[in-house]
Amino acid sequence: MRKLIYAINVTLDGCCDHTKVIADEELHEYYGQLLRGADTFVYGRITYQLMVPYWPEAAKNQPGPKAINDFARAFDAVGQIVVFSRTLDKAEGKKTRIVRTGLKDEILRLKQEPGKDILAGGVDIPSQLMALDLVDEYRIVIQPIIAGEGRRLSPNPQERLPLKLVESKTFKGGSVLLRYTRR
Repeated sequence: MRKLIYAINVTLDGCCDHTKVIADEELHEYYGQLLRGADTFVYGRITYQLMVPYWPEAAKNQPGPKAINDFARAFDAVGQIVVFSRTLDKAEGKKTRIVRTGLKDEILRLKQEPGKDILAGGVDIPSQLMALDLVDEYRIVIQPIIAGEGRRLSPNPQERLPLKLVESKTFKGGSVLLRYTRR
């Protein structure tokens, strides 16, 4: 069975607004490696529209340093993007599929398919996945920033969700990766 991994950057005070965090080259290298271990992305509309068409276009144009270009290529190489949205009218490209209902059933079906890991990003859909206890692994990168404001992750699970720390890593720029699995 495939794993559903939730990966996100947060500030020290828990903000997960992408405008409040900074992904340096080392973090792009880390996330590029994570992307290469997956073949499906799961997003809500907002995260999808932040990622596409930006990263596929960056993969073609190679605008940045090597780590950012490698990340863009890894993003563009993914097999499918599943977007859960009731408002998105159309998807960019052939890899994207819009799903309007049935989050739990769709994720359970995806987990049963052969392939690499499934990556979830953003806030709304992952919060729902957490509440449904469908996330197998959490990869949280805490950045050395205090935002003071911004969006926070609020999973609101039915019960406490005990996790087991399986890895921690400190990056040169001061960010810390915390990798957890369910107990």
